[in-house]
Amino acid sequence: MMENLKTKRIITAIALSLVLAGCKAPMATVIKDEVKENLPQNFNQQEQQEADTNSGTTPWRQFFTDPDLVNLIETALKNNQELLITLQEIEIAKSGVLYKNGKLNPAVAAKLGAGVSKAGRYTSEGAGDATTEIEPGKEMPDPLGNFEGGLVADWEIDIWKKLRTEKESAIAHYLSTVEGKNFVLSNLVEEVAHNYYELLALDNQLDIIQQYIRLQERALEISRIQKQAAAATELAVKKFEAELAKSKASEYTLRQQITEKENQINALLGRYPQPVVRRKESFMSTVPQVVYTGIPSQLLANRPDIKQAEFELKTAKLDVEAARKEFYPSLEISAVLGLEAFKPSYLVKMPESVAYSLAGELAGPLINKSAIKANFQTADARQIQALYEYDKTILNAYLDVANLMSKVKNIDQYYQLKSQESQALEQSIDIANQLFRNSRADYLEVLLNQRDALDAKMELIEAKEKQLSTVVDIYKSLGGGWK
Repeated sequence: MMENLKTKRIITAIALSLVLAGCKAPMATVIKDEVKENLPQNFNQQEQQEADTNSGTTPWRQFFTDPDLVNLIETALKNNQELLITLQEIEIAKSGVLYKNGKLNPAVAAKLGAGVSKAGRYTSEGAGDATTEIEPGKEMPDPLGNFEGGLVADWEIDIWKKLRTEKESAIAHYLSTVEGKNFVLSNLVEEVAHNYYELLALDNQLDIIQQYIRLQERALEISRIQKQAAAATELAVKKFEAELAKSKASEYTLRQQITEKENQINALLGRYPQPVVRRKESFMSTVPQVVYTGIPSQLLANRPDIKQAEFELKTAKLDVEAARKEFYPSLEISAVLGLEAFKPSYLVKMPESVAYSLAGELAGPLINKSAIKANFQTADARQIQALYEYDKTILNAYLDVANLMSKVKNIDQYYQLKSQESQALEQSIDIANQLFRNSRADYLEVLLNQRDALDAKMELIEAKEKQLSTVVDIYKSLGGGWK
């Protein structure tokens, strides 16, 4: 008796030693976020009153004042396919949280079963059945049926908090999808505004080219009159005819670009081709919004792509922790409670038909842990990858704002100078035409002045579009557009 007890103790000690040996888990890579820690205090030397003001916190309905643009953005937010796809990603992630939460609780199932079996007569089971009497004078039936019904429960006890860690990881991933949706919103608002301003610019360029065509038609008429009066040659007439044909060809190019731009907006709005409501007359007089950048640390709270990368980094860290706990033994409890009998009528006889079982199992990996190791190494590498992605997102966000701050100032100066150039060349056209009518200037001077004036007006319209679009860009770079 003592020897049996001693043997059991030795076996138990060996088993525990083997389990503990199998519990040894590798350490995860310690990562440090130096980019976030070294984030500059300011973008540049800003005025003090701008330090705490960030235009990225302004809701887009307050930032954009054009009612037509606001209506387009509202339609896009309802119908854009990319946004709708992203919303389903959120639902998928939400289901992932519910799944992980469900694993923390026991799994209970109802069970009904029926079967028949016959054991060989010359086996221990067959011999036992043959000599067993159910009731006086009634032997065990052969073959033997089996009818059962009851509840079956399985439960993994979360002794190392592995399941809780997996649930926290799923929650972090869910929050990252919410921020991903916000980033899609921000991008969508930016794209609609960009295309809207480009469409208005094309409208105004079409007006300019049509004015230029009328100007060329008058110049051509004058050259023909002067030719009849022997004050000009056929060469001048042909040059004006060629210039007029070139301008008319440019008009059709612009019309095609307008059609394509309208359909780009329609695609963003999730609708079939149709006219885009807009007012082109006030485009050139539109004053860009004043944008305040605040301080760089505000980007961490405002920009959804940074917040998304931060949650993905948290998810990756939790995944490493959960993968590491796979090296530890798991404790599982299983239980069965129900009724069982070889004949349906006996199921109601209690307590004879009552059957139950309760078992606990502690098991840990011991040999051939390559799959667990590979899973851990993959999670560890993804953790480092997520850190690099987070750092890259922060760095790009800072550089975006810094570049766009400089671009806003430079494009304003560019627009002012282009405006002066356009005004000067517009005046030169009138002078050249007057001289040409009085035969004091040749056709080349008129053509060159008209071409230069046309190019300047076209570039001025492009400068206005860039001026407005740059403000939209910096607004989005500061984290605006999703609120």
